[in-house]
Amino acid sequence: MKRFFSIILLLSGLTAQNSVVKQFSKALADVAEKAKPAVVTIIADKIISKGQVDDNGYFFYHRNQPPQDYKTKALGSGVIIDGKNGYILTNNHVVNDMDAIRIKLMDKREFDATIVGTDPKTDLAVLKIEASELTEIDLGDSDVIRVGEWVMAVGSPFSENLSHTVTTGIISALGRSNIMNTQSYEDFIQTDAAINPGNSGGALLNMDGELIGINTAIATGGYDRANRGVGFAIPSNMAKRIMSDLIDNGFVTRSWLGVIIQELDYETSQALNLQTRNGALITDVVDDSPAMLSGIQEGDVIIEFNGELITNPANLKNVVSLTAPQNNSRVKIIRDGAQQIVQVVLQELPKNPQQYSNQRKMKLDRFGFELKKINHNLREKYNLSSDNALVITQIDPDSEAFEKGIREGDIIKRVGTEKVLTISDFERMANSSQNNGAILILVKKPNGKSRFFTLNY
Repeated sequence: MKRFFSIILLLSGLTAQNSVVKQFSKALADVAEKAKPAVVTIIADKIISKGQVDDNGYFFYHRNQPPQDYKTKALGSGVIIDGKNGYILTNNHVVNDMDAIRIKLMDKREFDATIVGTDPKTDLAVLKIEASELTEIDLGDSDVIRVGEWVMAVGSPFSENLSHTVTTGIISALGRSNIMNTQSYEDFIQTDAAINPGNSGGALLNMDGELIGINTAIATGGYDRANRGVGFAIPSNMAKRIMSDLIDNGFVTRSWLGVIIQELDYETSQALNLQTRNGALITDVVDDSPAMLSGIQEGDVIIEFNGELITNPANLKNVVSLTAPQNNSRVKIIRDGAQQIVQVVLQELPKNPQQYSNQRKMKLDRFGFELKKINHNLREKYNLSSDNALVITQIDPDSEAFEKGIREGDIIKRVGTEKVLTISDFERMANSSQNNGAILILVKKPNGKSRFFTLNY
């Protein structure tokens, strides 16, 4: 009798498992069926030059033949996000600097597309076609997705003939950054769903058939350009804000805090006596920036911005950039071991924000040392008693300053006869001394003794 019941239970379990597999299979098919009409194939053409190209990529001309245009073709994918107005979301690198863009729908209709706007910093672009009866895709909330969830990628890998290819996988990781370059705004979803060349700009879907990402890049390990199980997609919430700006303005408006930040590793968090390694550590504050005007200082750790937890510097960069300028933002920081709230009014991002850090670095590096305003952490590190002064935090051992006896931990008190309190003071006085060919600085050593040093430009 026991054996009989065991067989019954085993058969019931197998039947139940088979039912679950069938339900899951049907769910995947439903997602694909719903999404595929909203995914398009993008064929972009560019005329390179008048002439012909040999196997090595060099242009040449036949003596008895007139030069001819050389046309190259790029393949990508896109997603219809507004069927009524014909707006299509894709990657910037699919359409950048192309002479003609053609859109091919699942029902085999083809249309010429115009570029509404592009944003190279997030690698997004919005196209427009004049067409009727378009199927648009529903936007999902990429902030609520979790690692391990099933996802589906739809696009046109390798060839037009492989359009609307469906692959599945899971979300492998979230918040990936520094994948393309450090100047980009990256917060990638990582997935093992197969993504290949031609999938760029295509859809990454959740199991409700909603768009949660735009497939953008793959990591190949340097072997070839094919999928190796590591693909990256731009989150839909980031894409939503970018495409809204592109449609409304044709460009993206970003905000700026004006800080230089670094990762909080284990050793740094221990040295700062922090209970967390999440956040962004402020290493420098740009003069007259929103951060400086709000009172943010070097050594502060930003752990929250407008209620959103900050996990790392890339996360802070993205959150700040997507916040509207001129609005009051609530920033939670850790300073001297205690949490406090700072109110910041962000400004619009300058055209070249790198100029501030580059200019400052250039002006200080010519003397072979780096200066910083004294804060709590630097005061403890160098055992300083002064607050309102500048301390040397790095020095080049091959510099004239080092040769004359200036060292890390020394305090700069004056330039000439003028007292120096800020980096801006030092830069201003250094510039005014440049015509003399040398700068005179008063340095206070850790033993309390002060001495003037002359440094040549």
